[in-house]
Amino acid sequence: MKKLLIANRGEIALRVVRTAQEMGIATVAVYAEQDRNAPYTQMADEAYLLPGDTNIQTYLNEDLIVDVAKRAGADALHPGYGFLSEFSSFAAKVIEAGISWVGPAPGVLDELGDKITACKVAGRAKVPVVPGIAEPVSDMRTLLDFANANGYPVMMKKADGGGGRGITLIRNDDELRAFYMNHDALQGGDLGDYFIEKFVDRARHVETQSGRDSHGNFTVYSTRDCSVQRRNQKLVEEAPAPFLPKDAIAQLEGFSHRLFDTVGYEGLGTCEFLVTPGNKVYFMEVNPRLQVEHTVSEEVCGLDLVREQLNIADGGELTHAPAPRGHSFELRITSEDPATNLTPSAGTLEAIQWPTGPGIRVDSGVEVGDTVSPKDDSMMGKVIITAQNRLAAVARVRRALREMSIEGVPTPASLFQKIFTNPEFTAEDHSFDVSTKWLERNYLNVEPKTTTTGQPASVSGEGENGGKGDQHGVKKHSVETFTIEIDDKRVKLAVPESMFAGLGSAAGSSRGARRPAQPLRGHGLHDVSKQVQHADAGRSGIIVATMQAVVTRINVAEGQQVEKGDLLVVLESMKMENYVYAPCGGTVREVLISVADGVDPGETLVKLSVEGSTQDAAQDDTVPDGTESGDAAQRHHEQEATS
Repeated sequence: MKKLLIANRGEIALRVVRTAQEMGIATVAVYAEQDRNAPYTQMADEAYLLPGDTNIQTYLNEDLIVDVAKRAGADALHPGYGFLSEFSSFAAKVIEAGISWVGPAPGVLDELGDKITACKVAGRAKVPVVPGIAEPVSDMRTLLDFANANGYPVMMKKADGGGGRGITLIRNDDELRAFYMNHDALQGGDLGDYFIEKFVDRARHVETQSGRDSHGNFTVYSTRDCSVQRRNQKLVEEAPAPFLPKDAIAQLEGFSHRLFDTVGYEGLGTCEFLVTPGNKVYFMEVNPRLQVEHTVSEEVCGLDLVREQLNIADGGELTHAPAPRGHSFELRITSEDPATNLTPSAGTLEAIQWPTGPGIRVDSGVEVGDTVSPKDDSMMGKVIITAQNRLAAVARVRRALREMSIEGVPTPASLFQKIFTNPEFTAEDHSFDVSTKWLERNYLNVEPKTTTTGQPASVSGEGENGGKGDQHGVKKHSVETFTIEIDDKRVKLAVPESMFAGLGSAAGSSRGARRPAQPLRGHGLHDVSKQVQHADAGRSGIIVATMQAVVTRINVAEGQQVEKGDLLVVLESMKMENYVYAPCGGTVREVLISVADGVDPGETLVKLSVEGSTQDAAQDDTVPDGTESGDAAQRHHEQEATS
């Protein structure tokens, strides 16, 4: 392997470039216009423009990337993770061009890339799967029979879904019928590639970072726990998975070995499982590539996993992983606002201060002045914290969060502080009980009293305990924090954001050059005026988008009666699904969008005739909104945000 093209962007591409250069391999980057000056393009030995305005034209353009690889003289191609990394068609084109593909063979990608076929592989490997029907089902009677035989809740899952998308949790016969009827009436046909599966409650999401070479050698580099999730996508990962008995670990490793042997897997991949409170292990899926959270496995096994990938692709033997050393956490630093249920937000990075010191690693592909685009993943980087044991690692995370500061876009930093001081999460023994819905039960919105779709909903941005406050019943208010001096002592002053509502730019200019980490203005999603408008949506009946997004599902039709909390529309922004719920009861008067439409912030999605309101009020198109980021509390344990 002499010259490697990396068919990806951002911190993913930068991660591969670094290892390749350490190995003496020349690197070729590809970039879309918005990434022209990104760090990875500057660090690579060569970089080529991918002309176009969309990912389809650029990073997902198989033929164009293969042509660039041939033009650059690359003899190997690494797809990173996300984008084309699981496309068997792309792998086949790369191989046909005489270029080494860093990953499993196209046929293996076909067998593992679809959830239905992956379950069939698990069956051949004699690995237990969650009870379900591993075939697309379009007959309502079959669905009802399965649900009643296995008990609710159940999930309807799209075979080619991923990253938390294409999953609906169903609690009873009425919700199942509603899902079936809405999909048939509004999505252009029967259920197609949806299948049904039993929902396993309070299970942990546990993975094995596995590798197998062309000589038949297999190893598990580490286990990982990825149970801290929102919208079925991971937010915090750790290695090794804590508090698992030896027999459960043996099952995880044995099942992974059988899965890889069954398909003749060559390369690195992740086997994902659900582990119940009684330590029963169920297969979920195989991700046939490296993943975002590979970093924590690297930290505890002491190996460079990208180097392992390149060695295996070059025909070499893998390195058998030693016993894990220490404990490692990864925090995903995304452009998401904890004040609005972790809604993705676009914007420009105005200041970045990453933590440093012992045991801290930062993998980031952004710099001050970079723009977080709604076209791509909301993740800006990852902070990986490692120490000699879990307790010490938790303490080091707390210290790292005190040092970290990012301005210009919101981040989950304040939520991380809560997680790593929560005694349920920081438990030092087997009382640890953090399942895939733990984050949502504790910190995100809860379901309303009325819902007919099986989806979670919070119709007013309120918290737990009846929506009156946090878990202690204290009502929350958004604040801005300033650093001031009193009698020469440095102190912080917290001021309610509502004090600045309506002050415009004058308020911003009075605060000095350095802005708070989560500013009052600039990105809309955490603007006070939006909060006020949101409350008025229940009176106006005008439901608008609060972000740039693509419509992926419409759940209502004109003339349909809805109740407060019913799911109206599903939007996708920054590779995440976000759910638009009815803020009140009423009748759908008009649906102004279609599936696959792109929408901008403030664009009207649906108009309701609101119960008890006048027609004049319902005609006021200036007031948002019923959009909430989809608190995945009622959806399945999947991940993984593609990048």
